[in-house]
Amino acid sequence: MIYLDNAASTAVHPEVVKEMMPYFDTQYGNPSSIHQFGRKAKNAIEKARKQVATLIGAEPNEILFTSGGTESNNTILDGVLTSNSEPYPEHIITSSIEHEAVLQPCKEFENVGIKITYLPVDEHGIVNPDDITNSINEQTVMVSIMFANNEVGTIQPIKEISEICKKYQIPLHTDAVQAVGKIPINVKDLGVDALSISSHKINGPKGIGALFIKKGLMVTPQILGGGQENGMRSGTENVASIVGFGKACEIAKERLNRNISHFQTLHSSILSKIVKEISHVKLNGHPEKRIFNNVHLTFMGVNGEDLIIKLDEHGIAASTGSACSVHTQKASHVLKAMGFNHEQITGSLRISFGYMNTLDEIDQTVEVLKKVVSELRSVSPYKTKYNF
Repeated sequence: MIYLDNAASTAVHPEVVKEMMPYFDTQYGNPSSIHQFGRKAKNAIEKARKQVATLIGAEPNEILFTSGGTESNNTILDGVLTSNSEPYPEHIITSSIEHEAVLQPCKEFENVGIKITYLPVDEHGIVNPDDITNSINEQTVMVSIMFANNEVGTIQPIKEISEICKKYQIPLHTDAVQAVGKIPINVKDLGVDALSISSHKINGPKGIGALFIKKGLMVTPQILGGGQENGMRSGTENVASIVGFGKACEIAKERLNRNISHFQTLHSSILSKIVKEISHVKLNGHPEKRIFNNVHLTFMGVNGEDLIIKLDEHGIAASTGSACSVHTQKASHVLKAMGFNHEQITGSLRISFGYMNTLDEIDQTVEVLKKVVSELRSVSPYKTKYNF
């Protein structure tokens, strides 16, 4: 089996599993308890908080643990809106290619009168910072632009956007779920006010993530109760997963340069082979301003879902795009926003690497792709159009 769907989820690193195990069977105390079991659990959480903060250049007290990227996104959007006491309708600026964990809350906000501006993107999926400047008004309370796109891998000009937001004193949030651990990130250098992270994208456990909230940014808590996480997220903490997440961040920091180099090698290898050996194929997203663990391709005359099924039959796991919705097969809003037509959208394939993937796996994948693309094109309704 060759797993090439690491943008959807990753294997938990063995060192992460090892770090988590004591908190299932021996160190099982409640972090709010004052006895030694509780204190050890609390100390483990604070150690993990430092590990997460170190990965993104934040302070530990700026890290809020959540259940993952979706909760982090919802928390910052809801939290900033409800902390605003101004009487007029608020306004949020976001992009048309955000993850559903940003787009769906924004659609709900619109139902209650909040104004949302969905910025367009160019053919590579990049937001024009000038569009942000032109969209800001007196009611704007937040800008939320993702760091790296989960489908095509394009990286946004976050630092340039943050400078615009700073000029107008508007907080900037970035969904960095796909970017963390793939490129260097320092929240202080970037100037962002909030940033979302997910553990299972960086070889940590599922069901845990974090939200960086810059000190001083007013965010209303969304879950009330016992006052855990400094009153920002009540409920007994998921200690084992927090510990695992912290360890995953530590490993991601240590391996960052090595992983970047590895992903660039795999990216270059698979792209050059596919372009050379398969006709009518195109790389989507920006060719350089991208995360290199992501290769998003359009194979003309092929249905992407059929391609996924065929690859799976040959023991290769890949995807057509986002895997974070529940079994929905609707056309990609990201590719639509980039100006793709129906044929281009339906012929798309996302391959995403992890640290364990090898060049040999790339070679095997290209050979299988050549075979299955040829099979599918032989019965394609576009066969005559492209002279397959």
